[in-house]
Amino acid sequence: MNGGALVAAGLVLIALGLAWAFIPGMGRLPGDVRLEGEGWSIYAPIATSIVLSVGLTLILALVSRIRGGR
Repeated sequence: MNGGALVAAGLVLIALGLAWAFIPGMGRLPGDVRLEGEGWSIYAPIATSIVLSVGLTLILALVSRIRGGR
């Protein structure tokens, strides 16, 4: 991986981080579980994890195909 690709990946991560911080509700999908009680809370982002996994898998498969992988 060359330096330009690392810079591009870093800029994409910064943009996603800013969007996640400033757009209300981003990152909370209907399948995410939140349990709260008196003095405690548990947040399990199940649906978000699945969406991120599928997205990253597709991106990595595309990069692999472009670079000449199987």
